[in-house]
Amino acid sequence: MARVAVLYGGWSAERPVSQMSGKAVETALRSRGHDAYLVDVTRDLPALIRALDPRPDVVFNALHGQGGEDGTIQGVLDMLGLPYTHSGVLASAIAMSKPVTKRLLEGLGVRTPRGIVVPRDEVATRHVLPPPYVVKPAAEGSSFGVRIVRENDNVPPIEAGDWTFGEEVLVEEYIGGRDLTVGVMGDRALTVTEIRHDHGFFDYDAKYISGHARHILPAAVPQEVFDEAMRIALLAHRTVGCRGVSRSDFVYDDRQPGTEGLYFLEINNQPGFTPMSLVPEQAEHMGIGFAELCEWLVENASCSA
Repeated sequence: MARVAVLYGGWSAERPVSQMSGKAVETALRSRGHDAYLVDVTRDLPALIRALDPRPDVVFNALHGQGGEDGTIQGVLDMLGLPYTHSGVLASAIAMSKPVTKRLLEGLGVRTPRGIVVPRDEVATRHVLPPPYVVKPAAEGSSFGVRIVRENDNVPPIEAGDWTFGEEVLVEEYIGGRDLTVGVMGDRALTVTEIRHDHGFFDYDAKYISGHARHILPAAVPQEVFDEAMRIALLAHRTVGCRGVSRSDFVYDDRQPGTEGLYFLEINNQPGFTPMSLVPEQAEHMGIGFAELCEWLVENASCSA
């Protein structure tokens, strides 16, 4: 059995999500006989290095958001020569940048919502796209900062001074439709889940507060749409260079013929990791229990050093 340091917490807005993931992973790995222990990660790098001494056999990266899934912590672990779960530096940096991921997938013929990257001051003063449109951080997770601008909205979508998600804003046309997501584990897509909720979009509350969303598994969509979502999710995983697990999110406008209404939104290279999270739920549907999934990630951990 392995000695596993489970990194959790972090300093991003997704710290509470990471705390839930980390605690669930530690419990699961202990149930499989591993010597798993939690390491609360902050910006104190010497403290992290001390917490990783004596050296664990493997690091389970249960961090989310800036610093945890954007290549930062991955670079530290590479320097220390410690094998870790999930994606490496480059894939993490690419996946965290929604505009870069969009350009990569669009170059392969994948349909994404029309969008532009705009300075936040400009978004705060005028409509940069005809409403309705979506404003989102260029690099953030858990739907933090995402806002839908409707046709009759008379106030700016953001206040430049209150926008804490960077100098650049991704603005995309609004695609009404059904929220779909596909998890990838290693070299295979798992299945398609539809998320149903009564929110304007799949926001933080809908994702993490019980009772705000229902997961339809597998999604009741036409087979060609199901197959295309699975294909694109695996393509995104491989193109970005992810390893371990990832999750790709889509919106599906079922008023369009065939697969024309399926739009790729983003890839999450370190999705939420509790037994109720979307990827573990899909794995369970495929006969892979949560503890088994955690152990598989540990067994497939690697290091670029």
